[in-house]
Amino acid sequence: MYFSIIIPVYNRPDEIKELLESLLICDYHKEYEIVIVEDGSSIPCKNEVNSFKDKLNISYYFKENSGPGDSRNYGMKRAKGDYFIIFDSDCIIPKQYLTNVENELTLNYVDCYGGSDAALESFSDVQKAINFAMTSFLTTGGIRGGSEKISKFQPRSFNMGISKKAFEASHGFGTIHPGEDPDLSIRLWKLGFETKLFTKAFVYHKRRIDWNKFYLQVSKFGKARPILNSWHPEYSKLTFLFPTFYTVAFFISVLLFLFGIQFPLVFFTIYYLVLFILASIQLKSFKIAYLTVIAVNIQFFGYGIGFLKSYLKIILLKQKPEEAFPELFFNVKS
Repeated sequence: MYFSIIIPVYNRPDEIKELLESLLICDYHKEYEIVIVEDGSSIPCKNEVNSFKDKLNISYYFKENSGPGDSRNYGMKRAKGDYFIIFDSDCIIPKQYLTNVENELTLNYVDCYGGSDAALESFSDVQKAINFAMTSFLTTGGIRGGSEKISKFQPRSFNMGISKKAFEASHGFGTIHPGEDPDLSIRLWKLGFETKLFTKAFVYHKRRIDWNKFYLQVSKFGKARPILNSWHPEYSKLTFLFPTFYTVAFFISVLLFLFGIQFPLVFFTIYYLVLFILASIQLKSFKIAYLTVIAVNIQFFGYGIGFLKSYLKIILLKQKPEEAFPELFFNVKS
């Protein structure tokens, strides 16, 4: 297989530099290409990309801003490979990544795979806490953290691969963001393609976010899910409602506590204690464990409230997604 690595970037030249530096030391010695797609950035990364052109096989394209999904499509249309590997610009790639992917595809080929993410020791405490919140079995069921105990894995576009054949059949990512990756996975399933989790194909994902940006991000995740459910109702699950149930139950528990009924809030206290202990053991830091509890609440509240707003507008009021939540959709340029 000939790999084409597709990386959309928007105003992140420093991140691209780190990502390319990590690819320089990879243990994969076969030929592959890297396609950088600048998505209308006001702070371009062309100089950083040019500094690697004598060391890596890189193509650089600048286009008008149309979102990460369309930028990935733009890159795949211009790539030369027969298998595309997609990274976000805020990823650092382990040196064995490409070798592990080729081994997996050779042993058990699949037209679309996804990998998990991890945190480097150099990441900030908040980044480590957010990573734990996004990958722990106690929060997301471990789906984003490498669990294989799921029937159909939906690759996430910060770390995934798709064959040229599957891309051409599906036409790639849609215009919604976030939510473009599960939408693509479901459309691939409907076309007869399979997806799979490659546990060894993980990346170090910085996520580049503070608490406010994290809340906005997970809120958009929540808003996108009822839209996806309306598009693909056969793949809707009750588990998608959990963050909303959590949020409503928490505020009801606080209200009952004010009226002297303490028992419901005890469940949340126990949950936070278990989170704190597990994070302390795994991350070896009481401070990061404390931040993890904050991150988990932001994750659930942001997603839960976003989901509830979207459910009311999309499912109950039957509003058009593009009109109800225009901030989730990009105008395609390519």
